[in-house]
Amino acid sequence: MKKDLFSLDGKVAIITGASKGIGEAIARVFAQYGAKVVISSRKQADLDKLADEIRQEFGTEVFPFAAHAGDINQLQELLAKTLEIFGKVDILVNNAATNPVYGPSLDCSGEAFDKIIQVNVKSPFEFAKLLHPFMKQNGGGSIVNISSIAGSTPDPGLGMYSVSKAALNMLTKVLAKEWGPDGIRVNALSPGLIKTKFSQALWENPKMLEHFTKRLPIARMGSVDEIAALVLYLASDASAYTTGVNFQVDGGTTI
Repeated sequence: MKKDLFSLDGKVAIITGASKGIGEAIARVFAQYGAKVVISSRKQADLDKLADEIRQEFGTEVFPFAAHAGDINQLQELLAKTLEIFGKVDILVNNAATNPVYGPSLDCSGEAFDKIIQVNVKSPFEFAKLLHPFMKQNGGGSIVNISSIAGSTPDPGLGMYSVSKAALNMLTKVLAKEWGPDGIRVNALSPGLIKTKFSQALWENPKMLEHFTKRLPIARMGSVDEIAALVLYLASDASAYTTGVNFQVDGGTTI
């Protein structure tokens, strides 16, 4: 029988920022394709609810563990608990991100800048470093960093967020180049305008939504499921010869 290249049977995946939106969609599709899924975000109650839903729908093993993605000590606890329960990690999705400010970069305080860089760049780096020896020992793995098209073209009002995502894109390339010999692939995915709670104010306003989408080659918002499908590809053996790439899923916004 021909192998299903998209199957995640026997794989263990950690997803940060997994309680809603894109992270939740990734957790669901990973479970659908057979992975044992570790979901993490800041609120344990939200994670417990999602874990119950995934178990009931797909019958797979799900471990919910609350951790702040910007706290390296909590990420260490997350990894230790994952290894204790499942014994390995094959896939890491760095999805958690923050943007505490909106407006001109001149108005961005040093404290806000540090928080953006800590959560969006340093923590994905530090968490990947923690996982590296275990992935290497296990024969390899896949790391997927959820970036943004703001990392390629500055978004108005999101200057330092754009800076952080540009840095995450380069981090992806650096780790892909250095860790390839260890069997670890590292890729990034940059969503455009996606229908999530974060963008709710936009898609609930028909005139505003039309303004942002009418000039796109694919003239609509994207869905979280469309993002999750590409993350599945990057996590699975279907992308075994793919590393160091930033996939832009934006309906053609950046063309």
